[in-house]
Amino acid sequence: MKNKINITDQTGRKINLIQPPEKIVSLVPSVTFLLYLLNLEKQTTGITRFCKYPKHWKKQKTIVGGTKDIKIEKITQLMPEFIIANKEENSKQTVENLEKTVPIYVSDVVDLKSNKKFVTDIGQITGKTNEAENLLKQIDFLTEQLQKTKSKTYKSLYLIWREPWMSIGGDTFISHMMQVAGFENILINEQRYPVVDFKQIKQQPEVIFLSSEPFPFKEKHKIELQKIFPQSEILLVKGEAFTWFGAYPVFGLPYLFQLYQKIKNNA
Repeated sequence: MKNKINITDQTGRKINLIQPPEKIVSLVPSVTFLLYLLNLEKQTTGITRFCKYPKHWKKQKTIVGGTKDIKIEKITQLMPEFIIANKEENSKQTVENLEKTVPIYVSDVVDLKSNKKFVTDIGQITGKTNEAENLLKQIDFLTEQLQKTKSKTYKSLYLIWREPWMSIGGDTFISHMMQVAGFENILINEQRYPVVDFKQIKQQPEVIFLSSEPFPFKEKHKIELQKIFPQSEILLVKGEAFTWFGAYPVFGLPYLFQLYQKIKNNA
């Protein structure tokens, strides 16, 4: 008989399972991608409409709504044995409704250290410990390589929204990934996702990142901002590299390395 699974998630919830779950629902895009890389295609039955990787899962899995508008009845019909959510991306009410009948792990990842616990936990719960360890070894290696190549840091502003302009504070996973890659968040003393008044910015950013998500910044927005910050290098960037936790840093860290090298060469 296999050992029972007893794990406390990142918000203090107790996960108690007799064996690895055979029916899993993911309520977060980066979690879905982690399940894919852990070879849990058969076990994953439900995902959100924002779970874009892997692309073929969109046609194979049941779509249970968006991250903010989860359809409880669709999940109930799937009869899952385990659900994975996120403290920030999913509502507290959704989690509380679901946990009445199904074990649910709520992730709260703010840096690569807490990401390591999350990946380790999911590996243990799903019976994919070796696969999880291999992913984490890759992330550790890439992080070390990136740290070795940094020669300086660049004062940076990361924008996630327009009308109003919104950025990210120092307590976010995005800010941590910026720091790892050599980009100093000029709003590091702010919390979560502050509205930005450009006139009040004391440190002029050397680099401004316009993320592809949640607001889909385009070239026209880059031109608009260049008039406000004529001395800044403004880049349209792949948001997943900064925001997706779980397994995605395996792909996100090399992308951030390329960004750093590009800015360094243009300086």
